[in-house]
Amino acid sequence: MADSEAASQELLRTTTEDSVDDTKPPRRPEELIKKATSSVGGQFGSRFLTDEDAVFDFNAWDNVEWGEEQEQEAREVIAKQASAKVDDETREKYDREAAGFWDEFYSRNTNKFFKDRHWLRIEFPELFENLPKASTTQFNVYEIGCGAGNTVFPLLTEVADSNVFVYACDYSKVAIDVVKSSHEYNETKCRAFVYDITSEEPPAEIEPESIDICTCIFVLSAIHPRTWQNAIRNISRVLKPGGLLLFRDYGRYDLAQLRFKGSRFLEDNFYVRGDGTRVYFFTQEEIADMFKDFIVEQNEVDRRLIVNRSRKLKMYRVWLQGKFRKHLGGEKTGRNVE
Repeated sequence: MADSEAASQELLRTTTEDSVDDTKPPRRPEELIKKATSSVGGQFGSRFLTDEDAVFDFNAWDNVEWGEEQEQEAREVIAKQASAKVDDETREKYDREAAGFWDEFYSRNTNKFFKDRHWLRIEFPELFENLPKASTTQFNVYEIGCGAGNTVFPLLTEVADSNVFVYACDYSKVAIDVVKSSHEYNETKCRAFVYDITSEEPPAEIEPESIDICTCIFVLSAIHPRTWQNAIRNISRVLKPGGLLLFRDYGRYDLAQLRFKGSRFLEDNFYVRGDGTRVYFFTQEEIADMFKDFIVEQNEVDRRLIVNRSRKLKMYRVWLQGKFRKHLGGEKTGRNVE
């Protein structure tokens, strides 16, 4: 990787929602108050930028909207990226060896790259509500793309007094080995296994229609767009009627997308990182179409302005968050919940 790209990737790594920030600037006392409300949806959030002169007073601002001029600049950046598209042979290599690149990623980083997702209770309270205490009733959670366990282990810790069982899959064998080697891994409460969510077959480790909640966090962006429907089908197969899918992923024009340099553009809004892993940047419309056979309880854009106060940098992050419920009785007509 070229030095300039390495520097760019490192700066992005320290500002990505799930990555470890090794260079935290000093915080003011009011910033030490833990976030208690979701930033998703206009009625939520805890800090809003109303005075541009105050932008560097805090490290982050919720629900920061873009103007047309800013969007046009983003489109121009992407058009420039598309002019240096990865060649067909190399694209096929990234597709063919996708699992291997993630194996290399986890071999190199183990469990040290991503932060534990302690924000789950804020954004996805459904994971913690009305959980059974009785041993005769089991609540099943299925995490797709579990990586090094950054959702599995915080979740198991928080629901330790409930009868919750977590299935965790990843198509990187190395990632699953990392999860199983953790002192927190307990097979009476969790089962981790290798599985490709784009497979033609559902996972053998999970009974059909047995999952209460499935989490899919920064997963669909890592697979080729032509395989999305296979992934959604496999999710639907294991969810109970009325079961819930919790989704979070990268949104169109996110900082990570606009930071890509030449020869990283695979297809429209689909890129390859310097380590060979891939990422797609979604719109709400694409997500709505993808989950059209589910009841859509949430499909929102989470826009944040992340500020590096010491370097006077403004970094616009865009994520999508959704909650999609499987129909009761196999009904297939998608509709939104008001």
